Amino acid sequence: MTQHHTTRTTAPDYGLRDDDEELGAESTCPSSVPHSLHAALMRFIQWREKHVKEKNFVLVLALFVGIFAGLAAMALKWLIHNISGLLTTHINTAGANYLYIILPAVGVVLVALYVRYIVKDNISHGVTRVLYAISQNKSRLKRHNIYTSVVASSVTIGFGGSVGAEGPIVYTGAAIGSNLGSMFRLSPRILMILVGCGAAAGIAGIFKAPIAGMLFTLEVLMLDLTTVSVMPLLIASITSATIAYAYTGYDFEFFFVQSEDFYMAKIPFAIVLGLICGLVSLYFTRAMNMMENFFGRFSHPWARTAVGCVLLSALVFLFPPLYGEGYSAINDLLAGDTTSIVDGSIFTAEASQTWFIVLFIGVIILTKAFATSATNGAGGVGGTFAPSLYVGCMTGFLFAFVANMMGFDTVLSTKNFALIGMAGVMSGVMHAPLMAIFLTAELTGGYDLFLPLLIVSTIAYGTIKFFEPYSIYTMRLAKRGELLTHHKDKAVLTLLKIDNVIETDFLSVRPEMSLKDMVDTIAKSSRNLFPVVDGEGQLKGVVVLDEIRNIMFRPDLYRKMYVSKFMSMPPARIELGMSMDKVMKTFDDTGAWNLPVVDGGRYVGFVSKSKIFTSYRRVLRHFSED
Repeated sequence: MTQHHTTRTTAPDYGLRDDDEELGAESTCPSSVPHSLHAALMRFIQWREKHVKEKNFVLVLALFVGIFAGLAAMALKWLIHNISGLLTTHINTAGANYLYIILPAVGVVLVALYVRYIVKDNISHGVTRVLYAISQNKSRLKRHNIYTSVVASSVTIGFGGSVGAEGPIVYTGAAIGSNLGSMFRLSPRILMILVGCGAAAGIAGIFKAPIAGMLFTLEVLMLDLTTVSVMPLLIASITSATIAYAYTGYDFEFFFVQSEDFYMAKIPFAIVLGLICGLVSLYFTRAMNMMENFFGRFSHPWARTAVGCVLLSALVFLFPPLYGEGYSAINDLLAGDTTSIVDGSIFTAEASQTWFIVLFIGVIILTKAFATSATNGAGGVGGTFAPSLYVGCMTGFLFAFVANMMGFDTVLSTKNFALIGMAGVMSGVMHAPLMAIFLTAELTGGYDLFLPLLIVSTIAYGTIKFFEPYSIYTMRLAKRGELLTHHKDKAVLTLLKIDNVIETDFLSVRPEMSLKDMVDTIAKSSRNLFPVVDGEGQLKGVVVLDEIRNIMFRPDLYRKMYVSKFMSMPPARIELGMSMDKVMKTFDDTGAWNLPVVDGGRYVGFVSKSKIFTSYRRVLRHFSED
């Protein structure tokens, strides 16, 4: 990657991966712009470095991130609404619609073609990829991520893919923040904040929920709330939400009117709903992971697309509320409408049967995870944000509906509990109780239900936490040791990379070398460790100076003793690419201070505890400057 000299002292590398393969030709360096603009940008960067501190400049950039992310959110919503409206104009709500078999499959195939032959990059799992960029790639995202997710997700959802737009808009907002910060050559720590600003602005814009946007960054992306980060996050979220209000008016995202008060006698029901939401969240998470593993077993991408399309089309045809984001079904339930949910299905005639409504909604709760997984597995692009809201609304509604059928003295409002359930399942799936509470309140205006929202979200989060320590977004990275968390020690170790703490100034020896050759090598070295490698570079052992000191000064052994006789095996080997968390665990288990690093058995170098500790202190000091 081309490096550009500036007058500013750049931040240390910290072992973060400078991944040319990951960034490819889409480096965000200013050399990619015309020469005149490049020169003007360089002059501005130099002026800014002399006169404006990064901590102040990031506030200005946060404003622009909020503006651009807000506009991107409006563009995404507009595209989804118009594509869906155009395609479903002739949908018949009085009976079965065979268009539900065709449209979702067509949309997924179009997106699969777009991603494979135009984008030529994997843009699925947007939130997870943002988390990866923060922890493993210096918070840098490719330029095409600014628009490719918007295009792909709008087609996926507009044609009926059973996913949400929130994951893609988070990816888009984060890419806006990353590329804007990279353009002005800001340090990795400030880039991380701008990525968080973009993600927060994306949520704030798509939902008109600025508080939820900021809490999403803190709870899901796990950025620390510091004096440096709080203001940029607020500025970006508020700016994006303001743009959303300016374009769409001051109405809430979901129409909700609280017609029944929530009083103390209903608290036990809220507690039970919290437990149920936690278990539903667990089911949703496990089902998503199971289906992801299922689709991962297909070696041919078009076979995966075919299977996913068949499954998605069948589910949407049988259960039309699974079409698209499902927001119309949420609005129906929040309005107390229990019959419209079966409109457009082959079961329309059964809409008046109470038992059938219970069965229909129950099956939807169970199949939503499969429809979402089929959409993404087949090649569509979308997130799990809206599906978790959707499942939560169905769960809360069904709970209150069944409780009322059982004849309890306390009559439950199905509308209220549908709203509360949204917060419960989202809290569990995303491991973000505060965001779930405020998002639900901001989406619906249901602030009067704050107490039950708190109860259900907290209990749901506690329930799933007992079974799953990580959210649906973070578990993939956590398994690979690539997750940046609020835990300072683990966060710093995640930022460190083994490649950047390897020491290669150790002189190697061969197994067939004599003691005389060994002594000559020792005389040239400033180290007391010597890797033993064969002709192909394979590590065979090590020679420790202290272990041969008793024979070093015996000339009579110089031609009789060979390295293969007095070398020893190291207590452990470090594989190249191993996470620093595992490296430190290996050091702790062995009690060693130096361990060899190998790449498939080939000797690479040594890594020492002292070098790791030095890098650790440097990273910790830099990221604690707030």
